[in-house]
Amino acid sequence: MKKIIAIIEGGYSHEKVISLKSAETVFKNIDVSKYFPIKVSIDENGWFAFFDGNKHVIDRSDFSFNCEEGHITFDFAFIVIHGTPGEDGKLQAYFDMLNIPYSTCNHLTATLTFNKFVCNQYLKNFGIKVAEAVLIKKNDKIDTDAIIAKVGLPCFVKPADGGSSFGVTKVKEMIELTEAINNAMEHGSQVIVEAFMQGREVTNGIYQNKKGIKVLPITEIVTTHEFFDFEAKYEGKSQEITPANLPEELTQKVKETTSKIYSILGLAGICRADYIIQQGEPFLIEINTVPGQSAESLIPQMAAHENISLKELYNEVIEIQMS
Repeated sequence: MKKIIAIIEGGYSHEKVISLKSAETVFKNIDVSKYFPIKVSIDENGWFAFFDGNKHVIDRSDFSFNCEEGHITFDFAFIVIHGTPGEDGKLQAYFDMLNIPYSTCNHLTATLTFNKFVCNQYLKNFGIKVAEAVLIKKNDKIDTDAIIAKVGLPCFVKPADGGSSFGVTKVKEMIELTEAINNAMEHGSQVIVEAFMQGREVTNGIYQNKKGIKVLPITEIVTTHEFFDFEAKYEGKSQEITPANLPEELTQKVKETTSKIYSILGLAGICRADYIIQQGEPFLIEINTVPGQSAESLIPQMAAHENISLKELYNEVIEIQMS
């Protein structure tokens, strides 16, 4: 009997549009000689499984559904929701209670990494270099003078718990700061104001298989935009160079940093670490525990350069997470 795999898409954030593309890639590349994939949508409209051309309501008490074939249960959850509830630990905690294995890190690590400020400050204690930053919560009094005194200008304002560059602003003048914070707060519950780091932007994928941790090639992001925003990421407004043309010593430093972060946090599944290179040192921007898998996304590009097919990649993730 083939194991039944739920490919979980959707979510409750603006990143839903990216999730649908990523889930389609995963669905098309699951090894159907071993697994039977079924798409499951989780969003504000409800929880539904799509099977035999029909839409079936998921029973949330045990993550199952009924159809003409009978009562269908899942052996594994492949989470492809960017943002809540797939990247912030909520689904992971739910599946832990049901004893259903899944494709990502556990709920504690997901919750930690989802808040970029908390995660970066935690990793700073282990020698990981990060930018100076200020955290702002809802209803906090915004002291623009104090913020700029710490992080300087220009600076970046972004949701602490959002992704896909929604709500991100590069602030060049103090007068722009309050509006940027309000904009970011529309996409998350907390906001980071972060020092601008001038340098090369790179990103590094990583995952674990039964042989150990596998660090993928580094990709450099070159964009004509102010930063790697939504258009640059998903609408072809950037050049993505894989592998990045870095000196060998720097390449190893970035990969070793990514591997160190993966181990410190106890990550699992496919992840991606984003950096700015300054004076020969990688400064961490953020960790992505459910990185995009669409045709425009970076992980498929990195895997292709290593001659790792997506079928092989997803096979390895499923196998180790189910073991």
